[in-house]
Amino acid sequence: MKKTFVIGDVHGEYETLLALVEKLPKDAALIFVGDLIDRGAHSREVIAFVRENEYRVVLGNHEELMINYGTSFTKTYPNSTNPSFLHSWYNNGGDATLFSYELLKYDKKEGLMCIENPTMLEKFLDDIAWLESLPLFLELPQSIKSKPVVISHAPCADVWQHHNNPNAQETFREYALWHRRNPKPESEIYNIFGHTPVEFGVEVEEHFTNVDTGCYIKKHGYNELSAFCVETQEVVSVSRVG
Repeated sequence: MKKTFVIGDVHGEYETLLALVEKLPKDAALIFVGDLIDRGAHSREVIAFVRENEYRVVLGNHEELMINYGTSFTKTYPNSTNPSFLHSWYNNGGDATLFSYELLKYDKKEGLMCIENPTMLEKFLDDIAWLESLPLFLELPQSIKSKPVVISHAPCADVWQHHNNPNAQETFREYALWHRRNPKPESEIYNIFGHTPVEFGVEVEEHFTNVDTGCYIKKHGYNELSAFCVETQEVVSVSRVG
C-alpha cells in the first residue's frame, strides 16, 4: 500500500527536510502543510526541492508574507530594503529568506543592504508566482475516524462549512492561515495542520493532528521535523540538522 505522509512546517531547514525524507518510504506521497520558508537559512532550497519533485503543498501564513512583503521588496529593490514596511516580515524570518535568495546581506556598519542579483531576483519572483497558485486546503480521499481528511496550514475545521461559501471566504482564509485554537471535537472533518508548534512530538487526537514540532526552535521539546502517515497514523520525526 502506497502511503501518504503529511510533513510539518519546514521553515527553511533544508538539511533537516532531506533527513526526514530519507526516513520515509521511497514511493510515499508527500504533502506539506505550508510554512516552507522563513527563519531557517535555506528557504530557496526548500521551495526548489518541493517544486522540482512536484509535491503537494497548501499555502501557509509565511508564504502569504512572502507574497505580500516580497512583492513590495522587489518594487524598491535594489535601491532600498524598505525596512519600515518590511519590519514585520523580517521579524518573522523574512530576512533569512531574502538572504537565501542572495538579495539581501547584513553589513556591520550599514545594517541590511540589498545585493544586486538579477538572476536570483527573477527566481524570487518566479517562486512568488508559484506560491500564489497554492491552495488553502486539500481534501484527501482517505478518512480517519470515519471523517474525511482535510489538510490546511492552520486549523480550519471549525469553519469548514464555509470553505465553498463565496460570502465567507475572508473568514475561512483567516482560519486556514492564522488560526491557533484546536478544532472542536464535533467538527465534521479530520483536520491535519501545522502552524502552532507543539512540544514533545506530533499531537494526534481523535479529530485532528498537528504536525508542527518546531524544527527551527532550539529548545528541549521542540527542534524536530515530523511527518504523519494518513493511512496508518504512524509518526516519523528527525531532530534538526545543524
